Amino acid sequence: MNFEPTEDQRRIRDAVREFAEAEIAPGVAEREKTGTFPRKILARLAEMGILGMMVPEEYGGAGADPLSYILAVEELARVCPSTAVIVSVNNSVVCYPIWKFGSEEQKKTILKELASGKSLGAYALTEPQSGSDAANQKTRAIRDGDAYVLEGSKAWITNAGEARWYVVMAMTDPDRGTHGITAFLVSSDDRGLTVGPPEDKMGLRASKTAGISLDGVRVPVSRRLGAEGQGFPIAMATLDHSRIGIAAQGIGIARACYEASVEYAKTRETFGRKLAEHEAIAFQIADMRLKIEAARGLTYRAALHSELPGRRHSKESSMAKVYATEAANAIAAQAVQIFGGYGYSREYPVERYYRDARVTTIYEGTSEIQRIVISKNLLAGR
Repeated sequence: MNFEPTEDQRRIRDAVREFAEAEIAPGVAEREKTGTFPRKILARLAEMGILGMMVPEEYGGAGADPLSYILAVEELARVCPSTAVIVSVNNSVVCYPIWKFGSEEQKKTILKELASGKSLGAYALTEPQSGSDAANQKTRAIRDGDAYVLEGSKAWITNAGEARWYVVMAMTDPDRGTHGITAFLVSSDDRGLTVGPPEDKMGLRASKTAGISLDGVRVPVSRRLGAEGQGFPIAMATLDHSRIGIAAQGIGIARACYEASVEYAKTRETFGRKLAEHEAIAFQIADMRLKIEAARGLTYRAALHSELPGRRHSKESSMAKVYATEAANAIAAQAVQIFGGYGYSREYPVERYYRDARVTTIYEGTSEIQRIVISKNLLAGR
């Protein structure tokens, strides 16, 4: 399996890298400090086709392949993980399920709006009492003529308050457990949907995360995504896909830490020698690069597997996510250690990378959940 990017993939990667360094990097520290959502940057990324990369052109997307998408997320995360996760959510957990499971009308209208960047999307699965335990959903959807009435609340929703469209999972038949979950497309204009205050987060502060409440929200049957009771398979297929994007985010953060550490080690002197000349530091830098290359191999492999017809790529996606995100956390910690006291100061960016990396092993499936997925697949001979 060849992981070397093609000429077209390199062109996309380089264009995103150039944009990130020229347009995103200059204000990233201030946006993170103030929690300012990067609307103007997202508008520019929309013009570049980055908000709906894999969606076919007929539905407003760029028609790119999964590896091109992964390369783009990696480059964004290297400069601004907040922007990377906003882009990842719109692509992976909003555009993707509508593209794969939506009706033709939904694709021509809602998907086209999202993929072209005219509006932003969010994914609402997690609830205050149910994160990894999706079967413990409390949000209900009751059929009422040509509509469903949604009641409940969702938590930790990335892009909440900025999104126009929400992919919402709700129970239509609680007695059937996961088989009773149904997916819906809810608009921010729908009466009864309210967004709570933004979470005061440790990291990724320029991305908005909040809870939403659904108080008698009427959603027409035409905005049900897939068949009734198909919500859980849609959610799992979506997460198989989205976890590769979070792995790419981890790689981007890890690269930023590695590059900052190399530069610092070459200039900082201790005991009359450059830090890089101390074997203890040089070996840490070697370990950083080893982890990054291993994470890339697993992530690029998962992206390529996602294109293979007729098979799930759950194992490959989970392997990529658990390794890349845990590597990002380890590398961020090493970077802070290499910087010493300065690594603990907000004067240097590794302090921010350390905070940004932490959530990657939690959202879109914790590391513990990834290991459950991996082990089940292995023991089943897949």
